[in-house]
Amino acid sequence: MYKYLFGPVPSRRLGMSLGIDLVPHKVCSLDCVYCECGATTKLTVERKEYVLYKNIIKELTHYFKHNPEPEYFTFSGSGEPTLNSRIGDIINFIKSNKPHIPIAVLTNGTLLNDKELRREICRADVILPSFDAAIPDDFNKINRPHQSLTAQKYLQGLIDLRKEFKGKIWLEILILPAYNDNEENLAALKDAVLKIKPDSVQLNTLDRPGVLPDLIPVEHDVLLKIKNKWNLNNVEIIAKVSDRTHIISYRTDIETAILETIKRRPCTLQDLSMLLGIHINEINKYLGILEKEKKIRTVNQERGVFYVFL
Repeated sequence: MYKYLFGPVPSRRLGMSLGIDLVPHKVCSLDCVYCECGATTKLTVERKEYVLYKNIIKELTHYFKHNPEPEYFTFSGSGEPTLNSRIGDIINFIKSNKPHIPIAVLTNGTLLNDKELRREICRADVILPSFDAAIPDDFNKINRPHQSLTAQKYLQGLIDLRKEFKGKIWLEILILPAYNDNEENLAALKDAVLKIKPDSVQLNTLDRPGVLPDLIPVEHDVLLKIKNKWNLNNVEIIAKVSDRTHIISYRTDIETAILETIKRRPCTLQDLSMLLGIHINEINKYLGILEKEKKIRTVNQERGVFYVFL
């Protein structure tokens, strides 16, 4: 079992994707209200070698020798991967050993105003930043950033990335009722999209319980109305969670292990990860499906969101 690699996971956007986690759980520059991995435990913009380069390389080398090739190598995880100061070196290692497999970087995008970071990740094939609010008050409300971050710096970093990066940029915008779905913010978001010039804009909404207990997703029709109102050719709505079961990497043995564990006693996401020895992000992909299929439900308690067997 790997400590820093997870999957391949059934990804809605990248198919059979091997995740690479470069920071400890919830070390991040944002504390987004909707984060499925839970509240940020270390809010920071300090870049350093949170997970040692040699440890990542050791696991990747073993994976290359003993496993089938994934469709993507994806830098993601339970925190912000660009906080790791060796991300560029790890990208270079993968490119040297598996040049035919594309690399994706899932990032909140807040550190992209750092020119050195943009240089480090330039060999990736796809960068998937998020951008949920262009108005400062809404940015602070939904993303709860480190005090040094501003909406303007955030936006400028994405604009600069587009000028320098030769690969694909898929910009994700997550819409939440009463947070960023008002007319003013939607107009500001469209204006930001026109400035960033991403290859694709992926509209999304809450898929699973977030940090705050009162969050609800917007309906698919709302996302469709936003798409139509923006009238941009590159906007798409992310596929529903139930579609993940058709991805080849969806594993029924993991689903069964989760259900059998929850059947014995309610568990949080962190409980399941510890008990099953499976990375949080991998478990996360299955919980959404099990909720949609009404096999489990969530209960908010003092220690967090618990999953209960139905």
